[in-house]
Amino acid sequence: MFLSHATSDKWLATLLCSKIEELGAKTFRDDRDIDGGEDIPDAIRAAIDNSDEMVLLLTPVSVKRPWVLMEAGAAWQRGIRIVAVLQHIQIEPIPSMLKSKKVYDLNEFELYLDELQSRVKVAP
Repeated sequence: MFLSHATSDKWLATLLCSKIEELGAKTFRDDRDIDGGEDIPDAIRAAIDNSDEMVLLLTPVSVKRPWVLMEAGAAWQRGIRIVAVLQHIQIEPIPSMLKSKKVYDLNEFELYLDELQSRVKVAP
């Protein structure tokens, strides 16, 4: 599971990752999972390639960040499920490729977690 977010939304991204990990899913967050000296774009590309799903945290800040849009585009290109979680934004600023997808308001995140539970494969 890849969580795409703006750096300024790190606290919220950390909280969402914790909730997802409580279900048994492994998450990738660039601020936590890229070691010093690693090539950041290569690490992000590899993490997206190894993900089955992306949670795209869309906030007034993140919808303007090129990296967030590039990460979403990379997931879309690879056919990875993208689930947008909206915080304080309406549908209008959402990238066009996501407008036809079901999205969740942050206040509905528990609904997403319920849905995700059926897709999470917990290692024996």
